Amino acid sequence: MGAKISVDSATLMNKGLELIEAHHLFPVTPDQLEVIVHPQSVVHSFVEYIDGSMLAQLGTPDMRTPIGYCLAWPERMATPSARLDLAAVGRLDFEAPDFDRFPALGLACAALRAGGSAPAVLNAANEIAVAAFLGGRIGFLDIAAIVADTLDCLEAAPVASLDEVIAIDGRARIEATRLLSHRTR
Repeated sequence: MGAKISVDSATLMNKGLELIEAHHLFPVTPDQLEVIVHPQSVVHSFVEYIDGSMLAQLGTPDMRTPIGYCLAWPERMATPSARLDLAAVGRLDFEAPDFDRFPALGLACAALRAGGSAPAVLNAANEIAVAAFLGGRIGFLDIAAIVADTLDCLEAAPVASLDEVIAIDGRARIEATRLLSHRTR
């Protein structure tokens, strides 16, 4: 993983962005999606059926597998990823996310519920804040604060075109950068 993805994993923003993606990729409402923390990173998704049963997709925590799947879709291709050894993993643990410890996840959930431009603002502000953190200009806890402040400054609005999304992204980056000037070390 690169530095940006590592920070997004540490803040759980990556899980929030995945929720937003799932909402747009599948016919599900925000209320039908949830995050479960799984420290072993072996279970990558669950689908719950109306009868309460679940199917899970399991694999080693290696992005080469989903990238290979995307490249070969609808087929599957061999990848250099290690094969999953459940006996070696030993156990699978799950817990509810702690939104107090991981406010970025809560911000992503709120942006998903707000809809419209909010997810684009969330993403743009997060990219600016994470870059500032990686550059040593702000602290780790400032990342979610910058994102929250940017979301507060730019009210969610309907989006009708890609050009509008690009414009919203630009405005959010400008606002997040302005807000950074008040928090830099």
